[in-house]
Amino acid sequence: MSPKLKFKAFASRVLRYFFQGLLILAPIGITAFTLYWAFVTIDNLIPKELIPSDNSFNFLKYKGVGFLLVLLLVVAVGYLSSSFIIGRIFDMFDRLLERTPFIKYIYTSIKDVFDAFVGEKKKFDHPVLVQVYGVDVWEMGFITQADVSNFGLEGYMAVYVPHAYAITGKVFMVPKERVKPLENISAGEAMKFAVSGGVTNI
Repeated sequence: MSPKLKFKAFASRVLRYFFQGLLILAPIGITAFTLYWAFVTIDNLIPKELIPSDNSFNFLKYKGVGFLLVLLLVVAVGYLSSSFIIGRIFDMFDRLLERTPFIKYIYTSIKDVFDAFVGEKKKFDHPVLVQVYGVDVWEMGFITQADVSNFGLEGYMAVYVPHAYAITGKVFMVPKERVKPLENISAGEAMKFAVSGGVTNI
C-alpha cells in the first residue's frame, strides 16, 4: 500500500473514532452542562453581592448554599400548602393573581403548563396517534381536552402535538374518529419518542 493510501486509511480510521467518541461524550457533556446551568442559575437567585462580608450571613456566599436554600424553600412551601389554614391563604393569593388584569394572563398560562406536567391534573397523560394532515399520516400527540363543544365543534377533541427537538408544540382540534389512543406505551415514552424525532426506541 502506498503512503498516500495508508494516510487516507489512517485519517478515515481517526475520523471514525472521533465520531464514535462524539456520540459517547456529546450526550454526557450536554447533560452535565444543563445540570450545571440549572445549578448556577438557581444558586444565583440569592444576590450574593449584596451580602456584607462581615456579618453572620456571610455563609450565603459559598457556592451551593443558595441552591440548597431555594430547594428548601420550595419544599417548605409545598409542605405548608398541604395544611388547611396556610393552604387557604395560598388559594386566596392564587385567586388574586388570577383576577389581576394583565398579570392573570401570564400567571394562569404558566400555572396551567406546570399543572399539565407535574400537577395533580396532569394533561399529558393520554398519548394518542392523530391524523392531522392526511388519512395515511399519523402524528404523536396527547389529548388535552376530550370535548371542545364550547368552541362550536361537536364530536371534536383537542390534541397537543409536540415538536421534535424543541419544547414547543401545536394544538389541533380534530374529529374524535381521527384519534387513536395508545394503550401499550406510557405518556413519558410517547413524549420522549415525539421530542426525539422518532429515533428513541420504545
